[in-house]
Amino acid sequence: MQPSNYRLALSIYFQNDRYFIFLWLIDHFLANYEKEPFSFESITAAMNCRISFTKAYWIPLLISVTMLAGVLGQAGAQESSPPSAAAGRAVTVGVRVSPPFVMRTDDGFTGLAVELWEALAPRLGLAWEYEGYDTVRDLVAAAAAGEVDVAVTNLTVTENRARRIDFTQPWFDGGLRILTNSDRGTGFQAVFAGLRDSGFLRAYAWIGLIILAATVLMTLFYRRFDSDFPTRWRDGFAESFYNVMVIATSGRMAPGRNFFGWIGRIFQGIWLFAGIALIAYVTSTVTSVMTTLSLTNQIHGVDDLAGKTVGVLEGSVSEDFAREAGLRYQAFLQIDEAAEALLRGRIAAVIEDTGVIEYYAKTHPDLPLDVVGRIFEPDKYAFGLPRNSDLVRPLTIEILRSHEQDEIQDLRTKYFGDDS
Repeated sequence: MQPSNYRLALSIYFQNDRYFIFLWLIDHFLANYEKEPFSFESITAAMNCRISFTKAYWIPLLISVTMLAGVLGQAGAQESSPPSAAAGRAVTVGVRVSPPFVMRTDDGFTGLAVELWEALAPRLGLAWEYEGYDTVRDLVAAAAAGEVDVAVTNLTVTENRARRIDFTQPWFDGGLRILTNSDRGTGFQAVFAGLRDSGFLRAYAWIGLIILAATVLMTLFYRRFDSDFPTRWRDGFAESFYNVMVIATSGRMAPGRNFFGWIGRIFQGIWLFAGIALIAYVTSTVTSVMTTLSLTNQIHGVDDLAGKTVGVLEGSVSEDFAREAGLRYQAFLQIDEAAEALLRGRIAAVIEDTGVIEYYAKTHPDLPLDVVGRIFEPDKYAFGLPRNSDLVRPLTIEILRSHEQDEIQDLRTKYFGDDS
């Protein structure tokens, strides 16, 4: 009960006017209860006032004040006692590997989230054992089913998850960003795909058929009119193919005799023109495709992802975002698998939590990876627990204390640097 409730009860008790002075004294003590400790010294001081009382009036006053002091002292003791429900318990901690928040080592697990948990749990007298899960979806399901007591990873607080599990006070501000391949558009696979999408590969196929037909015709021609031409078809076909490719790639006729005088020279000139035109066509198409790739494959933000395939981590908020945004996506279990697909050109970008992709790019400086764009879909990370868990409040208090003592900021600096 609050002091105001005691005051109301005593007001009902002392309805008679002759007890008005008792009510005044008690009301005075209650009104100043939060300012000064309630003690018998304060009662004695008040009783030394110059108001005359009869012995009959002192008896109910002393009884009431004594009872009131005992009740208030008991209430104060209850308010100051620390929570002890979690002390001495052994809990199961579910984790999902997601560097730098959770990383597997030979001895178990480490990382920003793991170090934070291992700093908080001993303060509550908790013992723990870890159990790993492949995806965030599986980890949340385990917490919802009570299979684990605490879910530890970069676990984003969302409405759908909050309907299934409880969260502690958030301990990290995050959001989504984009990881791109800085060499995208210059590789052979990208150029080949661009030529295919532009329809130039079909034109190249027709050119190949023309070269094949020209090789056959030249073989037949020289076998008929050149006595020095190889008699075996295999050797003659190879000789003719070489002559055709010399014309096609250099625009020059291969050394040989002119069998038809001025008509032959005109024919050779036509061959030269065709070779030069072919080289110009192939060069221009490849150049145009590479230029187009350079312009269109630049990704600076989420608006540039339309029509492209992006990589996400399975069961994460990035997968939820890609699905809701209508993006074409491919799901991976770990960030290194998504990065490999990005470097191989199978996907155009990776969408993931900013802390995860920033740390990956920082720890792989030899790879052509860039983190681009601003943070979108900002979110917060917290520990997840089963519904109505009695560990939520003690952990929240310890997280708030860690915030106030800059322990969490020190962990952030350790893994992301001073600029984080």
